[in-house]
Amino acid sequence: MSVGRSNKGVALRQLLVAIGQPLVEQRTPEPGPVVGGVAILDPDDEPGNYSGDLVLIIGVRGREAARFVRAAARHGAAAVAVKDAPAELAETAARAGIALLDVAPDVRWDQLATLVREVLDSAMLADGTVDEPGDLFALAQTLALLTGGSVSIEDAGNRVLAYSRSDDEVDELRRLSILGWQGPESYLALLREWGVFQRLRSSEEVVHIEERPELGIRRRLAVGIRAGTHHLGTVWVQQGREPLAERAEQALLGGARLAAVHLLRRRSEASRSREELVTGLLTGDTSPDLVAGQLGLDPGAPATVVAFAASGTEPDGPVRELHRTEMLTMVSVHMTSYRRGALIGADGSRVYAVLPGAPDVAPLVTDVVEVLTRRTGLLVRAGIGAAASLREVARSRAEADRVLDALGAGRVVATIGDLRAEVLLAEATASLAANPDLRDPGIDALLAHDAEHGSELASTLLAYLDAMGDIRAVAAGLHVHPNTVRHRVRRAIAVSGVDLRDPRARLACHLQLLPAVTTGGDLESVRG
Repeated sequence: MSVGRSNKGVALRQLLVAIGQPLVEQRTPEPGPVVGGVAILDPDDEPGNYSGDLVLIIGVRGREAARFVRAAARHGAAAVAVKDAPAELAETAARAGIALLDVAPDVRWDQLATLVREVLDSAMLADGTVDEPGDLFALAQTLALLTGGSVSIEDAGNRVLAYSRSDDEVDELRRLSILGWQGPESYLALLREWGVFQRLRSSEEVVHIEERPELGIRRRLAVGIRAGTHHLGTVWVQQGREPLAERAEQALLGGARLAAVHLLRRRSEASRSREELVTGLLTGDTSPDLVAGQLGLDPGAPATVVAFAASGTEPDGPVRELHRTEMLTMVSVHMTSYRRGALIGADGSRVYAVLPGAPDVAPLVTDVVEVLTRRTGLLVRAGIGAAASLREVARSRAEADRVLDALGAGRVVATIGDLRAEVLLAEATASLAANPDLRDPGIDALLAHDAEHGSELASTLLAYLDAMGDIRAVAAGLHVHPNTVRHRVRRAIAVSGVDLRDPRARLACHLQLLPAVTTGGDLESVRG
């Protein structure tokens, strides 16, 4: 199951119109199939169930992609996208009964996956299953009055969502767009050629399209509907017999921002129930069998939980929420593109991905963390829990959280296997912090002695325990003479009363000193 999959799908031709050259070009004969989702096929992965998907084949180019094209076709894909696709690859695709798209060499795969998903998400909104579009029609009518023109609102796939009533003259383009509920392909191709779509997707500026009498096209203004970096659609206004109002551009900008609110609300309502199910699964508040039944998953199949968190945000308030929302969207796009059936949810400030049947996800998670860090400007980290069945996913989530909490400086991604010792120590020291009655008062006395006299007995004792009693190693790490280390250790024993000959007492002392002592960077080599 793919998040954001359209109920009805999008014709490949319409998808190409929305994305357009120079990003992709169809190599197999028209007409193309209907595309219902997008997936990524990595040569290192086993092919999944790609029923109705556009499959992006990464990691190989040209003729080397032939066997992966055939594999995608065998697993139900509607179309494949390959870079540097030669003519013989088109023949291979045609024989396999699958459409082939040639992707420009400099196009990033994550960029293409995002564009395709936006068009498919828009198709879901256009299915009429999410919300009544009456508010958009009212907005279009209001904008028509403010601009003095004829207004239409389109989604990212150039389908008409709403339009204003008009007693003024309309050109053939508007008439055909409203009758067909989408812009004519010949005109959309011209807009791509003129660079209109690129400008609409890349900025909030109002784009002017001058009158083309030879094409039967009147003057237009257009502005993209945007939510942050995401392109949701376009608001168009066509000039009639009279010039547009003086403040038409300002009205159009305001209308685009209102349209973004409407479209985001519809999208949110469409995905809310799924996100609530996933969050309930992660917290243990929702039965795994119920989630599996609702989402068509096998409750006994293995799954891995990945926890993402960003540092640098404010602890509470709008800054944190803004970045969490952006991170939730990005994690959704990347994880569902690379792993079919990925479930995405959030709890507090953290975003979680549940990846069914994904035993080794560290390379993928590292890629996603790097992208998130670049896009948000924050330090994003991720912890990966051990694989567990859907019924035990709360345990994998708890492990992912512990790994995330235990990540030290210089490391941004780790699995529970990488940091099991650190996680165990963190749990032990957290238990000591939560239960002060378990603490050895002698160690507290040692710490108080250092604070009062400015001595370094506790830090030296910790270094001594870390180095398993190797005096020379401790001295080298502290840049002192070995006799100084011996003296400090004897004084620490005398002040604290700890018996280092008893292994249990030694371990208890070590655990209590670890969180309490702040050591310099030179000690890291001794402690490591």
